[in-house]
Amino acid sequence: MSKIVVVDGVERETLATGKNLMIVQFTFRKGAEVPWHTHEHEQSSYIVQGRLKLLLRDTSSEMILTPGKSAIIPPHVQHKAIALEDTIDVNAFTPIREDYLS
Repeated sequence: MSKIVVVDGVERETLATGKNLMIVQFTFRKGAEVPWHTHEHEQSSYIVQGRLKLLLRDTSSEMILTPGKSAIIPPHVQHKAIALEDTIDVNAFTPIREDYLS
């Protein structure tokens, strides 16, 4: 699939899709932000390159993810991400995100 602009400075590319699991790569420019949002999907985040600040509103958690680090975001938990430097973030979603298929 081709890259999709999510918000200014953030691109999304679907890497693989199965029956119940989807792998997606996000590329962030330094300072780019994915605003607060929530979804029904359980999500993992794994940093390949860069540094990403991940905030979870329901638990008041704030994490700085660096290369080789990962986090799990439970379903229906509000969260946002801010790139502290240019970042590559590989995510898995279950169930698959139908909205990412088009």
